[in-house]
Amino acid sequence: MALDNIEKLLEKYFEATTTVAEEETLKAYFSQEEVAKHLVQYAPMFQYFAEAKKEQFTKEMPLVTLADNTTKRKFNYKWLSVAAVTLLMFGIYFGNDYRVKAEEERIATEFAYQETKKALDLLATNFSKGTDKVAYLNQFEETKRKIYNE
Repeated sequence: MALDNIEKLLEKYFEATTTVAEEETLKAYFSQEEVAKHLVQYAPMFQYFAEAKKEQFTKEMPLVTLADNTTKRKFNYKWLSVAAVTLLMFGIYFGNDYRVKAEEERIATEFAYQETKKALDLLATNFSKGTDKVAYLNQFEETKRKIYNE
C-alpha cells in the first residue's frame, strides 16, 4: 500500500500539485536505502534536494556605504557626459557629411529624370509624325483596292 501511495505522490509531484507535507514524505522515502527498483531513478534527485538544502553561502560581502556609492555615481556621470558630448560631435560632423551626399544624389537623380523626360518627349514627337505617314499609307491602300476591285 505504501508503494502505491509513493507512486501516486510522484505523479502529483511531477504535475506540481503536491503539498509540502507530501513532498517531505517523498524525500523521506527516497532517503532510505531500500527503494523500489522501478523508482530508483528518482532517488538521486531527491537526495540532491536534501544536500542542496544544507549548503550555505559563506563568502563575505563588503558593506558599501552611501558616501562611497555617491562618489562613484558622480565619477560615472562625468565620464558619461564626456562620452555623450563626443558622440554628439561625431554625429553632427558625419551627419552633415551624409546630408551633403544625399543632396548631391538628389540633384543627380533630378538631372537624370529631366534628361530622360526630354528624350521621351522627342521620341513621342517623332512617333506622332510617323503615325501621320501611316494614315496616309492607309488611304493609299484603300484607293488602290477600289481601283483594282472595280
